[in-house]
Amino acid sequence: MQLKGKTAIVTGSNSGIGLGIARELARAGADVVLNSFTDRDEDHALAQEIADAHGVGARYIAADLSDGDAARGLIEAAGRCDILVNNAGIQHVAPIDEFPAAKWEAIIAINLTSAFHTTAAALPMMRKAGWGRVINIASAHGLTASPYKGAYVAAKHGIVGFTKVTALETAREPITANAICPGYVLTPLVEAQIPDTMQKYGMDREEVIEKVMLERQPSKEFATTEQLGGTAVFLCSDAAAQITGTTISVDGGWTAL
Repeated sequence: MQLKGKTAIVTGSNSGIGLGIARELARAGADVVLNSFTDRDEDHALAQEIADAHGVGARYIAADLSDGDAARGLIEAAGRCDILVNNAGIQHVAPIDEFPAAKWEAIIAINLTSAFHTTAAALPMMRKAGWGRVINIASAHGLTASPYKGAYVAAKHGIVGFTKVTALETAREPITANAICPGYVLTPLVEAQIPDTMQKYGMDREEVIEKVMLERQPSKEFATTEQLGGTAVFLCSDAAAQITGTTISVDGGWTAL
């Protein structure tokens, strides 16, 4: 188990991409800290499920990452952070001139600014341990753009830039920083959107997936949370020790267009 003895904190990880990454890191032997803004019995049960399945330490720490102090507090409450996965994110779609200012500020706070706070708190821990990995979950929208997603695209481009700065500041240390840029990923949230989209366009499931959801994804297949988790595990491996300051696209060819 290549990550035995390491502790991974994954923000926004009680569902979807974050949960998938946490599970794969645990499968590789890392102790994991799950996080979201809720504090429900089922959140803590997820951590126990991961601990039981993989024989690792796992716990859930609630923190509202729209608040900088809470984001830093998450890292401090964990007590150790060898692997930081900044995954927390929200979305809102609207034209620029109709985009609610509060939604803009929330998206920038959670999708971008929280990564600054968690990274700032985690780097001293990584330096003390003599090893570290910062993995920022960006998006294909960190490398390209779509209309009506101004705040999300701005935040994800910002995450890519912040990743590069983190890498440069740690380049002479055994710490790396990279961004994973997913295209469309089949999560429970995406799955739940399919029936409504079928009704809206009068299409069957396969048509909706290929012609609407995966219109810009040349493979016409969703990425999976397991694939993203496997990419994160690779970035934590010795083979990736000289991979830093870059983006890895898991987007079925989207950004090759």
